[in-house]
Amino acid sequence: MILQDVDCANNLVELFLKRADEKGDAPFLGRKVDGEWTTQSWSEVAKAVCLLAENLRRIGLNAGDRVALVSENRPEWCIADLAIMAAGCVSVPTYITNTQRDHAHILDNSGARAVIVSNEKLLAPLVGAIGETGCTDFVIGIDDLKRRQASSFEYHNWDDMTAGDAKAARAIVDARIADMGRNDLACLIYTSGTGGAPRGVMQHHGAILCNVSGAAEILINDFGITDERFLSFLPLSHAYEHSAGQYLPIGVGAEIFYAEGLEKLASNIEETRPTIMVVVPRLFEVLRTRIMKQIEKQGKVANFMMDAALKISGNSRGGKKRLRDRPLDMLVEKTLRPKIRAKFGGRLKAMVSGGAPLNPDVGNFFQAMGLTMLQGYGQTEAGPIMSCNRPRTGLRMDTVGPPMRGVNIKIAEDGEILCAGELVMHGYWRNKAETARTVKDGWLHTGDIGLIDEGGRIKITDRKKDMIVNDKGDNVAPQKVEGMLTLQPEIAQAMVSGDNRPYVVGLIVPDAEWALEWARANDEKFDLAALQDLPAFKNAVRAAVDRTNKDLSVVEKVKSFAFADEAFTIENEEMTPSMKIRRHKIRDRYQERIDGMYRR
Repeated sequence: MILQDVDCANNLVELFLKRADEKGDAPFLGRKVDGEWTTQSWSEVAKAVCLLAENLRRIGLNAGDRVALVSENRPEWCIADLAIMAAGCVSVPTYITNTQRDHAHILDNSGARAVIVSNEKLLAPLVGAIGETGCTDFVIGIDDLKRRQASSFEYHNWDDMTAGDAKAARAIVDARIADMGRNDLACLIYTSGTGGAPRGVMQHHGAILCNVSGAAEILINDFGITDERFLSFLPLSHAYEHSAGQYLPIGVGAEIFYAEGLEKLASNIEETRPTIMVVVPRLFEVLRTRIMKQIEKQGKVANFMMDAALKISGNSRGGKKRLRDRPLDMLVEKTLRPKIRAKFGGRLKAMVSGGAPLNPDVGNFFQAMGLTMLQGYGQTEAGPIMSCNRPRTGLRMDTVGPPMRGVNIKIAEDGEILCAGELVMHGYWRNKAETARTVKDGWLHTGDIGLIDEGGRIKITDRKKDMIVNDKGDNVAPQKVEGMLTLQPEIAQAMVSGDNRPYVVGLIVPDAEWALEWARANDEKFDLAALQDLPAFKNAVRAAVDRTNKDLSVVEKVKSFAFADEAFTIENEEMTPSMKIRRHKIRDRYQERIDGMYRR
């Protein structure tokens, strides 16, 4: 019935309202207020969605208008996202870490006529961007915001925008969404492109519904649907959390509880007792380290059990344990694993990793500890989930599982993974050239190299594109950062790195002319290699990096840098004849130095 509802839904709002009518006063959205977890029911949320939708139209928004959404994860985020769509508008989720420059690009590119923002702190960089672009007419504050004199926009508060005749609003919304189809644009999710400027991925209702259907089928067939509860903590502006952490729970009629933040995540997990968690690899790495340290402090018996669990898991094939390992496995199951599961609330069915590559050793650790770990694969341009591991097909942590329901995958002659199906985006907003390059004859060219194994599972072997994906799943366009670094007079060349890492680091070639002037001004002999050993010289280059960082978002900032031994040239094979840096060559030469920047 769940899959039939999702497959037959014409749009995301229709699916939500159907679930809300079924669930009524059952709890839906939960958050912590004054130290206590509180919930809003499905019916309460449905009323707020319809009222906000109608008030968005009342203040002057029209069908097709874009509305930016800038907020931390909270119940109002879900309400606003659904209401924007229910108003016939297009949702534009935006990261709370964006700088004024980032906001200005997105507002200008999307032409957003309204912004829904949660608090005063997040409004601050938006005000300058709104003034710079001049396209935004309305700002809706979830929390009370300061009124600004002579503002270029109308201000409206959340309470006023969610007030009115809920029954009448519902009738109008029902009539409006009756004409809204799966091919209609639902949202613009901005993701960094190889050219540096974030591109708006046009996700239609059907793309997200296709993802919901595929993920729901895995839950139903591999775990069964009961009283599901998701704990949301990844940014909802990220396509992964948007689809898997919001619309998947809506599709299966689950509760969504919002974590207070990463620093309180461990306690929030124990308190809320989720059944499903959508996670990025970095969190698994942190939790693995924490668990191992805790077990190490518990003495020889606990350490023996952990080692035994890891050995049993290492000997198993496709989730099946060897016959001779079963007695010891039963002992581990009665002693160690219940304690680990309790740390995760005791009800967890599965943790689903996505957004960045998962180290197989990390995945195997959690499997050994008795927690089911699934790894998914995808990108924003595909809803964003294309495939996912699942128990019934055999868990292999070195793969990202078989394609999901409704997804077609093939491998091109050069090894690139291609994807087709309803989940593929309709293109990049106002960027026909990049759309034509990325989607050809209905096939999304992912930029990843891979193969399909004997079990029908996708295995990613390399990245065709240069995009950095950090360990939290954030995309960083290296060309953008490198281009901004080399605008500084101190820096001639730069290559940044950070794939599957917690932050971005850089290799820098100082500008020779600037270095000569610096040496003269500081009464030093001009020897570029020797100068790089001087703390004062490095501090001068650090100042250039810091200037660049001021115009970069949090995930793009270069946290550490090292000097290259020499310039990148065609002669040393570190540049192409067309003067593009050869990243793999540079990485091969400086890998130890790059790794060292993460050990400081």
